[in-house]
Amino acid sequence: MGFLDFVFYGFITVVIIQAIFYVFIFGRFAFLKPKKVTPKNIAVSVIICAKNEAKNLKAFLSSIIDQDYPDFEIVLINDSSNDSTLDVIHHFSKLHDNIKVVDVKGIEAFWGNKKYALTLGIKAAKNDFLLFTDADCKPASKYWLKEMSSHFSNKKSIILGYGSYSKIKKSLLNKLIRFETLITAVNYFSFTKFGLPYMGVGRNLAYTKKEFFDANGFINHIKIRSGDDDLFINQIATKENTAICFSKGSFTESLPKTTFKDWFKQKRRHVSTAKHYKTKHKALLALLYASNLLFWLFALILLLTLFNWKIALCLFIFRIILQFIILGASSKKLNELDLLIFLPFLEIFLIITQLTIFINNLISKPNHWK
Repeated sequence: MGFLDFVFYGFITVVIIQAIFYVFIFGRFAFLKPKKVTPKNIAVSVIICAKNEAKNLKAFLSSIIDQDYPDFEIVLINDSSNDSTLDVIHHFSKLHDNIKVVDVKGIEAFWGNKKYALTLGIKAAKNDFLLFTDADCKPASKYWLKEMSSHFSNKKSIILGYGSYSKIKKSLLNKLIRFETLITAVNYFSFTKFGLPYMGVGRNLAYTKKEFFDANGFINHIKIRSGDDDLFINQIATKENTAICFSKGSFTESLPKTTFKDWFKQKRRHVSTAKHYKTKHKALLALLYASNLLFWLFALILLLTLFNWKIALCLFIFRIILQFIILGASSKKLNELDLLIFLPFLEIFLIITQLTIFINNLISKPNHWK
């Protein structure tokens, strides 16, 4: 068998693998009809860990304070900030009696470790139902608390939400950031519906205090600087205890990075945690990425050499159309439809960026939490 024969049969295999992912896994979220859930109005603690976030707290904290919800407290954690974050937190706490302040002093054993600060905040929370977001996040509506908490039940103790990024016109970087966020969300929502929840994002995540203490908190990965959200969910989430929430009023919106260098550093930290996922999750995610990479690589070789080009072109078009259908339905759910027109370009760009990040992480370790 010659090289091009190998590429051709490899391309067929890759397209089959991609079709299986899109139809049997991603299709579960793309065509999922949202179920109406009854508001629970349970007592909730919103936990926000802030490190040098004075400006963002001034801008976004009011949107959480003003939530239309009968019973909630806000636990504000000052994680050893060296700006005026603590002053801002105290200012808000004097105005609102449902704000609890946790001031974390840096100690050598846990210096720069967000998990230590979060643990103190969770211990200080008075309610069993915890909802997490970041200091630079703004709920999409005043019903964020109501919609996220309504998915808690006797069986569901973990709720995965969508944390979007704000749109910046005429910015290629912004489209890339939002596309990567969209793909990540489609992945973890779809895998959850498939019965294999593997991560969540700390910008919009909920779980019970009982789940946290039953797992002994972050102790299993306390020495890993990142992963307070995805690694913890990877550890405790099952198909029985995990639900997803994707109603538009339940989204949060964060400020995106404005330079490629800053975003690249951020993604290096995020990607570095993936090697600590459960083996089955790592295997599936590696297969998904490899099939994405090889799809474009093999298609390029076959179409440039015109080797069995008619069959190769048909397979190429089939996969592209399938992707547009599935991601189109998903992006509509997540209010990211404007990205669809740039889909092939953004996918190639993201694949190359992820490969570069993986290589860089092999060479050197990324920086920790701020």
